[in-house]
Amino acid sequence: MDPSLREVAGTGDTDALYALIRKDPYMLEHIDQIPFIDTPLHIAANEGQIKFAMEMINLKPSFGRKLNQDGFSPMHLALKMGHTKLVLRLLKTDKDLVRVKGREGMTPLHCAAAAGNSNLLFQFLETCPECVEDVT
Repeated sequence: MDPSLREVAGTGDTDALYALIRKDPYMLEHIDQIPFIDTPLHIAANEGQIKFAMEMINLKPSFGRKLNQDGFSPMHLALKMGHTKLVLRLLKTDKDLVRVKGREGMTPLHCAAAAGNSNLLFQFLETCPECVEDVT
């Protein structure tokens, strides 16, 4: 990925994102063609950049389900880093993101349960009751 895009995702600069898109309208499409990659959404999720993450998932919803080279989706990373508000915003955008199987078949629901985060677990089950059917 372009280092400039990595930087704007990490800092949450949506204006700079659109400046990069003006230079290369296919930039996000090229990233989407790579099977396992840290997308700009992964980077924003890791850094807790809520506004940027929401902009990115609106532009490229497929990034929400994409796994990086370590086997984590953006929601997995946001959970791992303790960015609960971002996790809940992603959940509100697409409830099925909680069902994305990552490394070792773990879903964000499994990660919340393993971490003992009962509040988040309740939110997941309330929003996506069918996620209880997912097994590792």
